[in-house]
Amino acid sequence: MAHAHTTDVLIAGAGPVGLSAAAGLRRRGVACRLIDRLPARLPYAKAVGVQPRTLELWDRMGLARTVLEAAVPMRGQLIHVNGRQVARMDLELPPEVPYGFAALPQYETERILEEYVAGLGTAVERGTELLGFTQDADGVTARLRTASGATEEVRAGHLIGCDGAHSAVRKGLGLGFEGGAFAEEYMLADVETDWDLPYGYGLRSSHTADDGSTDDLLVCIPLPGTGRYRMSMLVPPGLSTRPENPAPGTAEVAHGLEGGRTPQLSDIQAVVDRLAPGPATLSTMRWSSVFRISHRIVDRYGEGRVFVAGDAAHIHPPTGAQGMNTGIQDACNLAWKLALVVRGEAGPALLTTYDAERRPVGEEVVGRTVRHATQGMENDADDPQTLMLREAQLLVGYRDGPLAGAPYGPSDAPQPGDRAPDCGGLTVPVAAYPLRLLDVLREHPGHVLVLYTEGSTGAGAADAAGMHTVTVLGRDAPADSPGYRDAAGEFARLYRPDGPTGFVIRPDGQLGARFPLSATSRAVPDYLDALFAATDQCPSDRN
Repeated sequence: MAHAHTTDVLIAGAGPVGLSAAAGLRRRGVACRLIDRLPARLPYAKAVGVQPRTLELWDRMGLARTVLEAAVPMRGQLIHVNGRQVARMDLELPPEVPYGFAALPQYETERILEEYVAGLGTAVERGTELLGFTQDADGVTARLRTASGATEEVRAGHLIGCDGAHSAVRKGLGLGFEGGAFAEEYMLADVETDWDLPYGYGLRSSHTADDGSTDDLLVCIPLPGTGRYRMSMLVPPGLSTRPENPAPGTAEVAHGLEGGRTPQLSDIQAVVDRLAPGPATLSTMRWSSVFRISHRIVDRYGEGRVFVAGDAAHIHPPTGAQGMNTGIQDACNLAWKLALVVRGEAGPALLTTYDAERRPVGEEVVGRTVRHATQGMENDADDPQTLMLREAQLLVGYRDGPLAGAPYGPSDAPQPGDRAPDCGGLTVPVAAYPLRLLDVLREHPGHVLVLYTEGSTGAGAADAAGMHTVTVLGRDAPADSPGYRDAAGEFARLYRPDGPTGFVIRPDGQLGARFPLSATSRAVPDYLDALFAATDQCPSDRN
């Protein structure tokens, strides 16, 4: 006999990914428990890059301003080889993109997200470890060890593993995690320096041996604070934590911070003396460690009622700050779908689209970061603008996914599955200032139906959808027409509507559907059919 659920969703791991999953569920009214085996947040600036796409998602949650107050801009990177500057990469995006690249220590990202989730009624249960789990047709039974040492059994509707590279959830599901490891080990340190690099720029300085290999490396990312950087570099032999002759088949996934000797400030200073563009003195080292890098991805992102996200699903080099951001977007993709299923508004089949949409993204990110780590980002085959958009994660899309509706309008316009662009210049008579589309969408956790029209309301489409509806008026619409006027023409330029046109914007900021505003259009019903197919849960599951 199945036990009653004590929570809708159990989330293992309270890093940025687990916190994002909890935020996405709680803001949609889904109960969850969020556990983490560590007794407190780690004070390490591990993942520091925040991509523009992540900031867009946080804007919709009402979090962007809090993040911007704590972060510093990432404006570019200086690339030096053998003591000479060979490239200057400026992180420039089209003017309609609302946010640039930012740097924020991971513990600050976790603090902001944890406070947000707490405001929604869920506190992180620190010192609580997932010991094991089983699942059946009705739910998941998990065994926990709490901070007091007691063992607890939890019955949940679903389980999400956001528990990192050494994920207990991934191992419990028996998921494949194929890939490899880089032979090199790295030192990581959070320090201050007195050099005069331009504000907001990182540094990648390397030395190339006669055979063309890189035998010395220094990568520096600016952090909040005067002259503060997170620095990474190759480990000298005396600090290596890697066994010389590991036994075959006994090695764990070699990824992340390692134990053993802790690098001293003098170890970091020695590398800076060799590779910095000019004289520099380091001080105020907050922490340091040795770490390893692997590249792996699971063979599937979940099974039944159990899912993995973030480092539990994919690990790769930190080049381009893709890992944490990809994991956060995993969590956002899964959370809105899981909320619909838990509330009984969609069937379990919707959850299969999580793997279908996100695993191809994970595969692309793993492959690209490995190429950039071994060949250098400056040698990417993409043109500079495409490279920047891809690094900003603005090109992530699901056109080939199971939820993408039929294309409509110009082939080079945003189509179902693509990111829904932001735009400025929307006006209403009462406001003395123009709004952005993100301002209009902010804090709407569900789907939003945007109707572009020259005056007709498109009420039939709105009534059929049952979604929050926004009307955008063309510049030639009658003055008394209700809606947001596209006064600057930016919406029309970016979305390229073909006459009166409707757009469904998903909770994760992707386009779900694009269609003509006509009585015969089936685009919205077809999209909803794809979402709500197989709604066969019993009433007791619709909590």
